Parts: sequence; structure tokens; C-alpha cells
Amino acid sequence: MNKIAVCLVVALAGAGGVFPVYAQEVAGLAASPVIIAPPQSELAQTIKTGLSATYYGSAKQTVAYNEAQKLYFFYGGRHFEPIWLDQAANGDVTFSAPAQKILKLFESAADEGLRPEDYLTANLNTAGAKGEPLKMAALETAFSAAALRYATHIYTGRIVPLSVSENLDITPKKLDEAALLVQLATSPDPVAVLAALEPTHPEFLALKAALVNFDDKNNQRPAQIASGPTLKPGMSDPRVPALRARLGLPPVDGLVYDDALVEVMKTFQASLSLEVDGVMGPATLVALNGGLQITRADIVANMERWRWMPRDLGAFNVLVNIPEYRLSINRNGAEEYATRVVVGTVKNQTPVFSDNIRHVVVNPYWNVPSSIIKGEIAPAVMRNTSYTDRQNMDLLYNGNPVSPSQVDWSQVSVNNFPFRVRQRPGPGNALGQIKFLFPNKHDVYLHDTPSKSLFARSARAFSHGCVRVENPMEFAGALMENEANISRASLEAMFGPSERWVNPEKQIPVHIAYFTIRVAPDGSLRSYGDVYGHNAALIAAMGLKVAGSTPAIVADTAPVVDQLAP
Repeated sequence: MNKIAVCLVVALAGAGGVFPVYAQEVAGLAASPVIIAPPQSELAQTIKTGLSATYYGSAKQTVAYNEAQKLYFFYGGRHFEPIWLDQAANGDVTFSAPAQKILKLFESAADEGLRPEDYLTANLNTAGAKGEPLKMAALETAFSAAALRYATHIYTGRIVPLSVSENLDITPKKLDEAALLVQLATSPDPVAVLAALEPTHPEFLALKAALVNFDDKNNQRPAQIASGPTLKPGMSDPRVPALRARLGLPPVDGLVYDDALVEVMKTFQASLSLEVDGVMGPATLVALNGGLQITRADIVANMERWRWMPRDLGAFNVLVNIPEYRLSINRNGAEEYATRVVVGTVKNQTPVFSDNIRHVVVNPYWNVPSSIIKGEIAPAVMRNTSYTDRQNMDLLYNGNPVSPSQVDWSQVSVNNFPFRVRQRPGPGNALGQIKFLFPNKHDVYLHDTPSKSLFARSARAFSHGCVRVENPMEFAGALMENEANISRASLEAMFGPSERWVNPEKQIPVHIAYFTIRVAPDGSLRSYGDVYGHNAALIAAMGLKVAGSTPAIVADTAPVVDQLAP
């Protein structure tokens, strides 16, 4: 067989190894000067003509336009010669050996939580291409488009996060598409090249392994404990034998919820960051029963969200998982510290994004967000000018404090409120004694709170969007573990009436995430409530069907954007 291609003049050609090509900050092809080389064969001219028609005929910034642009630039840099086709002496056209391997990968895309039909499209049929340059050109470019689509989907996900919700503030990662196509076409193992694009996060890999043999009809869950009244120490209840068996205690005569069962229950509650009281209430019962029912669609949606995450979370990082109401500090993939958190309400959702903790502020002022000023403080101070003093707040005009009694309130309205508001440091400050800053457009950060009682709740979505930390000084000590000159003791020594800023030498990655399934240390899957509806919306956006139901309806009115959709 004679290859229908010229030599590939690129550094990666013939390298043989697996070197995934990423473009973390730029769009790859469009980041450098584009040179379009003239075609030197009839087939190459046909490829150029077809790509030109799609490229220049598509509306800008559409999926079709972006895909055609990438292919036009790629093939234009190599005289529009093909890389995926072989032709026999009799003229028969087939896909090359690397292409055949990639086609097998497309067939098993469901094991990756993807859809084979997104890649095995009708325009990959080689029948009738013999002696037909136009059909051969269409085959060539269609295969490149499918390969890029698959690579993008496994690398950064199928769906653009912001198209699902404005609170999913995640910028999709970028690939160097030109280098990737050449590497795929020239590698003896293109499957390994694509596999190297997958997330390496242990929880993603565990979800992928669970997906392969997952069956919605035979979803293995612990023996279910029946619902009933809250079970407290000393009570008798017919569920006690099943409860003892579930928690690994030997059977005993009687139905008393005894001390041994209470202690084991406390250990179980502590392992899941539930309230450790030994009482089997509704939240503990749900946890005992394996959490909410997990479906195949849930696993695929959570895999998608792992693809949205940065490839490198940082050797030392903070992870806040909103549905879990939990914060953890992790070092080299192992959890070093964890505590409960309170997150935003459904109305004032905590956004999902990644950043770096740059500052620690002791005795912080609370600079009240404009939305809270307009919705709460402005109406209150206009009703009663002593409101700000009672709340230990300053009314600021052009940065300077003004007394509410000196304001002509007849000239002020809620919609024309010219003041900023800040709350002074003190015991009642909404941020408590310390906050952890990672400056961002959402004005969201981690902080202490005087409202400690909320941490005893099972569902803890009560804030205006920031993340409240249950044990902030414990967290501060663990967070500053790598800092030679900052410790919990040194921070506590700053407590007082004046705001104090501390800047760690090393910025600490912080990831505010949204996973409704987590993988426990024993490998089991634990599910959590979809507090903001992001999971249901993503399932609908991906066209996934939940067992026994039709796909959910996306509440968000914005159109869902598929990454390089076919």
C-alpha cells in the first residue's frame, strides 16, 4: 500500500513516545503566526477547497467555525496533504493503522462516560471513496475533526461550564490541536497519546472504574435501614438489629439503642463530617443507607466535572466541596485536615472556581457587598438611622465615614444609595476574627463567623455566597504549616480592634468544587444532595437519561455549549 501523504515536517514526527501537548494559557494554533502553504496535489487542493468553504461559510464564533478554522490552519501548514488515509494499488481507500486504532477507541467511548456517536459519524464511511478526491478529502478532514473532538472531550469535558450556569466560573483548558494531530498520526500507540489527556485525579479514575460495570438496576447499596422516628440513646426500636449489623456490631437480645451502638454511631458520623451526637436522625439515616441513590448519569456528570478541574490541583491545596459542606487540606493527594463549612444559599450561590489564597486577614473589616447593601442595609438605615451604629458599621462616602444623622435622607433612595458600608472588627463582625483571601471577581472567600450554631445542621447552605469555616483557627494553623513565620499562635496573638494583614510566602491553591459523588478511602461511592441543581442541569445538558425517567429539564435559559460538538 502507498501512503497518500508527504513527510510531516514537525518536531514530533516519528517521536514514538507519548508526549501530550497542552496549551494551558493560549488557544494553540491561533497563538502563533499562521502560514498557509499552497496545495501540491489534486487531493490536497480538494481538501483546501472543502475546508475553505466551511471555514469562510460559517458564522464566526460558532462550533462549526472554530472547528473549521483549526483544521484549515493545521492542513494549511502542511500543503493540505492528508495523514489518515491509505490507498491500495487498485485505488481502494482505507483508514491508516493509527486511524484504525483510534476508531476502536471511539467505539468504546461509553467507558469514558462519552458518546460513541459523537465520533463515529456517518461521514467516516470509506465506501465509494475510490477514485473520488472530493470524498477522500471529506473523509480526511472528518476524521481529524472527530479525533480533535474526542481529545477535547476527554481532556476538558464535553460541556462548557458557563453554559450550564453562570456560577460555574471555569475556563475550559486548551490543547495544541496541530501538534496533537501530528502526534496521533505518527505515534505507534495513538491510544496511549489520547489516554495521557485524561485526568489523573484518583477520584476520577475511581469513578471511571465504577462506570465500566455499573448497572442502574443492580446498584449495590448497603442493607437499607427503614425510616422512622429519630433514634436516641436508651430508646427501643425494631430497627436496632439491622442497625447493629450495618455498623458491624454483634447481635444482642433486645431492641435497645445502647451505649455500644451510640459510640459506633459517633465514629460513623465523624467519618462523614456529620454532627457527632450518636443520634440517628434523618441525615445520619440517609448516610447509613449509602446516601442518595447513585445512577450511571450521576457518575458520568461527576466525571465531567473532574475534567473541568485543573490537571494539577497543587501539591498542597484546599478543596471545598459545596454539596458535602466540607473543606479539606490535601498534601500530595492525602487529606491532612478537614472541617465543616457553610456555603451560599440557593439564591446566593457559592460560585465554582479555582484560585490561590494570597492573604490572611485578622480582625477583618467586612466590606458589605453592594447586593446586600441594596437588599438589606439601605432599607434598614433609611428606616432607622441608628441601624449602622447598632450593627457596628460605618457609612462611607468617597471613602470617608459619615454620620447617618448628617444625611438628608429625603434625597436618598434604595436605588440611588451613594454610600459604601463596612462593619468594624469586633465580636459581632459577620466575618468573625479571621478571613482567608483569594481576590476574585465574585468577592467570595473563606472566613470565620459568629453564627456557630449553623454548623450543627446537616444541610448548611445559609451564607450570602462566601464559605464560612467551622474551626477557622485550626484551619489557619493547618494552612500555614509550610510557613516559617506564620502559625496559629502568631495569628491569635494579633486578635484585637485593628485589622491586620498577613501575606504567606507561598500562595495556596484553593478549589471550590461541586461533586455530588465522592470516593471514600475504602473505594466506595458516597453521594450528596444536589443543593444548587448543577448536577441535574449537567445531566440534562449532556443528554443523559436517569434510570426510570426522562432527562431533566435545564432551568437555566442560556443555551448549553458542547465542546467541539459534531
